[in-house]
Order: sequence, then C-alpha cells, then structure tokens
Amino acid sequence: MAMRWEAFLDHVQERGEYPTRTEADRAARTVLALLGAHLVGEVRADLAARLPETFALILLNPLQAAEPLSSERFVRATAAWIEGATEQTAAWDVGAVLSVAADAAGEELTRRILLQLPPGYDLLFGRPQDASP
Repeated sequence: MAMRWEAFLDHVQERGEYPTRTEADRAARTVLALLGAHLVGEVRADLAARLPETFALILLNPLQAAEPLSSERFVRATAAWIEGATEQTAAWDVGAVLSVAADAAGEELTRRILLQLPPGYDLLFGRPQDASP
C-alpha cells in the first residue's frame, strides 16, 4: 500500500526539521531521483509501489548515474543538486528522506534495497547493520 503524499512529506519535514513542506519536497525529489539511479528491477518497482505516485514516478525516472556511488559520494551528489547545500546539510536531507522511504518500504524490502547498494547506505536509511560475523 502506497503512503499518501501528505503523510510522506509530513514525515520528511518532521525528520529533516524543515520549516516548510516545500523544502521537504525539494529534498525528497532530489534524494529519490538519485536513489532511483542505483536501484534496478523488482526492488525499484517494489519501492515505487509503496511511495506516493509523485515520488514513485521520480524514482522510476531517475537521474543518470555512470556508476554506483558510495554512500559518501551519494551525499556529495545530493549536495550538488540542492542549491546552497553543504555535505552536512545534504547528509541531513538524505537521512530524512531515506529513513521515511525505509519506513514506507518495510524491513524486508529495505533489506533487499540495501543489498543492491554499496556498503554504508544502511546508515543513510537509518537502519545500521550489525557488522559482526
């Protein structure tokens, strides 16, 4: 079941402590466009099915990525796409959006998403993985 647009943005706005819904929307659009370039196949489609339609379309029609970005480079790329952002503010944006996306996805789908991404994304999704053997 897809999360409603208003609910998704309300959660992003709350977690990101954005003063306006417009700022939360800007962060969500940028982060999901970048994320969409890193997910493929059924995993991307399953996540899109759980997002509001506007954000699902952004995820399914992503910005182009020449190669998978490490979590650090993903944050830097986000900063480059958001006017006036720094790496610190972009990390905040990424964490706010991806943690809400993980909530919408649920644990099983989030685990499948993380399997497609380079190491380090678990922290961006707010789902730190235990590194012990």
